[in-house]
Amino acid sequence: MTVAMGSAVNVAFTPNSRYPDPAVRVLDDRFKALRLFSSSVEQLATGLRWAEGPVWFGDGRYLLVSDIPNNRIMRWDETSGALSVFREPSNNANGHARDRQGRLISCEHLTRRITRTEYDGRITVLADQFDGKRFNSPNDIICQSDGSIWFTDPTFGISGWWEGEFANPELPHAVYRIDPVTGAVGPVIDDLAGPNGLAFSPDEKILYVVESRSEPHRLLWAYDVGPNGRLSNKRLHIDPACYGALDGIAIDVQGNVWAGFGSSGQLDADLEDLDGVRVFDRDGRPIGHIHLPERCANVCFGGRHRNRLFMASSHSIYSLFVNVQGAL
Repeated sequence: MTVAMGSAVNVAFTPNSRYPDPAVRVLDDRFKALRLFSSSVEQLATGLRWAEGPVWFGDGRYLLVSDIPNNRIMRWDETSGALSVFREPSNNANGHARDRQGRLISCEHLTRRITRTEYDGRITVLADQFDGKRFNSPNDIICQSDGSIWFTDPTFGISGWWEGEFANPELPHAVYRIDPVTGAVGPVIDDLAGPNGLAFSPDEKILYVVESRSEPHRLLWAYDVGPNGRLSNKRLHIDPACYGALDGIAIDVQGNVWAGFGSSGQLDADLEDLDGVRVFDRDGRPIGHIHLPERCANVCFGGRHRNRLFMASSHSIYSLFVNVQGAL
């Protein structure tokens, strides 16, 4: 395990020595089929200030993770286990994804824009405004199989000087779509408070979006996806209530939701520590939990068989091999 350069806090972690790992908790018998008996939670690196936006590059066998307050993107290599700086400064980059050509697409808080990293390293700006007004601070991002790019735009990065720079918002919180043919940008959702993590169902017929400023707790909404990105039939998919707080999400090939999770800070003292990853079935029912010593912000699947769950969690990066593949 490698410590990040210029580290803020190194989180001590002792992996469990027995199988099955007691940190991987079964809440419903259906989760047993997703858990590998002889796999345990691993800490890959520590020393980040706020880890976010993991994205896997299978062709290079490495993981990229944003360290937002440190204004850098970190790279963890699977072959060596080394952690290095991929980009610094990163314009306080947060969420990342890969487009259909395998290029990195990123949400930047500081510049309030969506960028694409070309094969030769050049940066192309895909979007930085709508209707003549600047975005707030693009947060999380996904790419659909038709080449369209979807991203959330809350105000987290302009609310202070920690994940960007303070500024007054020019646009309401929204979810946007970039058309794959024309490059035109338009809002597809504008009624959520703090839209955050988002993901498609395996068949891309459903879009899931976390509402992270809903009261009294965070919610996960589902929408039917129609032609040209038209959304309909908004419905509540997960209401975590006493479970804790949702953040970034990933979907497996069975339609289960793997959600970055954390205690809300308002839970009764006798309730379990919820920091880690909570797993919900395709109907929104909790079936499993991966306990971590830190709050988890975001997750992605990777590895050779897409069955390794990577977890960006406050100061550290963790992983766990599971018995299901992430959806493409």
